Amino acid sequence: MTTANGSREVPFPRDRVWEALAVLQPYCAVCDVSYVVSGSATAGAGTTFVCVPGRLDGRPPADTAPRGEIVEWVPGTVVATRLELTPETWTTRIELADAGPGATKVTITLTHEAKRGNRVVQRVQRGALKRLVQRTVDAELDKLPAHVSQVADAG
Repeated sequence: MTTANGSREVPFPRDRVWEALAVLQPYCAVCDVSYVVSGSATAGAGTTFVCVPGRLDGRPPADTAPRGEIVEWVPGTVVATRLELTPETWTTRIELADAGPGATKVTITLTHEAKRGNRVVQRVQRGALKRLVQRTVDAELDKLPAHVSQVADAG
């Protein structure tokens, strides 16, 4: 298992950041990913979803599309999702905290777990995987303002 995390303060109130990061929209233009949610996108832990690169435009996702689940949900504070891919599982945990008037501290923790494979190969690849996971966290933190702006533009 490989885990990385990072934090960033953004100049937006926590409720707006929560809406931008925790509520799965049908399409995220920032990430160019479509989500098909079973039930309400704000139902909390146990909610399942499928995510697909690109825009679905009403088409159903392929049966092979990655499946996910919200595994932790504390409104306004914490959301964690687990995404199942064939060879691996990715768990993303987002924590929000007030960082002053109109500002929010966002902490992202990303965990990668290989489902199968040779342990020797995994050990050899551990350093590269650690760098990949940390780069992914950093890239997600860099996209925070765009995610919040996307929600503001839609509203």
